[in-house]
Parts: sequence; structure tokens; C-alpha cells
Amino acid sequence: MNQPDALEPLIAHLHRTGVIAVIVLDNLADAVPLAQALLAGGIDCIELTLRTPVAFDAIRNIGAKVPEMLIGAGTILTPDQVRDAKAAGAAFGVAPGMNARVAAEAQRVELPFAPGVCTPTDIELALEQGCRLFKLFPAEPSGGLTYLRSIAAPYAHLGIQFIPLGGIESRHIEQYLTEPLVNAIGGSWLAPRALIQNRDWAAITSNAQIASTLVRRLRGGA
Repeated sequence: MNQPDALEPLIAHLHRTGVIAVIVLDNLADAVPLAQALLAGGIDCIELTLRTPVAFDAIRNIGAKVPEMLIGAGTILTPDQVRDAKAAGAAFGVAPGMNARVAAEAQRVELPFAPGVCTPTDIELALEQGCRLFKLFPAEPSGGLTYLRSIAAPYAHLGIQFIPLGGIESRHIEQYLTEPLVNAIGGSWLAPRALIQNRDWAAITSNAQIASTLVRRLRGGA
């Protein structure tokens, strides 16, 4: 993630939140109730993936009606999507991989950006673009924390941090959030697609409460 001026408060916010809700949204009408349900449970950060046609409008709606929610755009694959995410009001962008053109465009339009990394080569390419916060993807299938510590070791002195995502479940929260390399984790289990489609806001709030309570215990609300 680049843009140093915007990066430090963002890193602090993500660290405090601990768990970022990773969302796939099919119905625009569900955007605001979903954000409200997560916020009621203590989760105030969403990565809304750009996998459905309503994503950019959902970012706009949440930003307008639930301003307490920090919202990022996920699954950014092209420079055009970087610009669209910025125009929609996303506070940050996230990608599944390391695309130099996408990272450069994020820097140009001043959108804090976390590229996806899974190898030392990915990390070095991202470092060349000025990124310091990376999405480890897919985290669990790649080897989890043991793998993260191994690939991060040569670069740890640079102060880099990671947002692991992919295969992470609620049972992994404690082991990841007590790891100094981890800024926050991405959690699709907070609001899975089925719960959103069924509009089970109470279940989503309950999932968020469980996660946020554990984050406060582990990180002391810092």
C-alpha cells in the first residue's frame, strides 16, 4: 500500500479494527443494511469486492449513508477500476495479485493500495511501487503463518505488514492477530453471500460481535 500521508492513519485504523469484512454483494439494496449490521457488531471496515455490477454504487451508498464505515474496493484488476474506485469514494484498494500498472495507477490517483502477494518476487515488485502493506493471498492454502513468516523474513527490517486473506476462518483470528507481521485479517465468514442474500442481518451482527470482541481482547482496543 502506497501514499505515505494517507497510509499511517489507515494502518492504524485497520490494526484497531483487526478484521476486515470481505463482501460479495449482489443486490444494491442490501449495501446499507449490511454495513449497518456489521457496524452494530463492532466491525467498521469493509473490503467490497468488484465481482458484481453493483459494487461501485454500493461503495457510494455506504459512504453516503453509513459514513462511520471505512470502505475499500477489493479485487481491483485494472487501472480503470482504480480510477472508478477512487471516484466512488473508496478509502483504499486491494488486489488479489501484484500488477505493476494497477499499483502505479493507484499511486498516481492517490488511492492507498494493497497488492496481493504470495512469493518473495511479488513482495519485491510491490516494494518497487512504494507499497508497504500487502495482502497475503491465498493465506491458508499457501501455508498460513508459517509460510508468511518465511517469505517476510528477508524484508521485515523494512517495516512491512500484511493483511492475510483466503481460507481464514473465525477459529484463526487469535493466531493471526497476535503475529506482529499482521496488520489485520480479511474475513469472508463475517457476512457470507448466503447470509446477505437471505438478509439475515442479525446473524451478520452476531458474527461481527464475536470477531470484534476477540480483537479487543487481543489488541486492547489499540
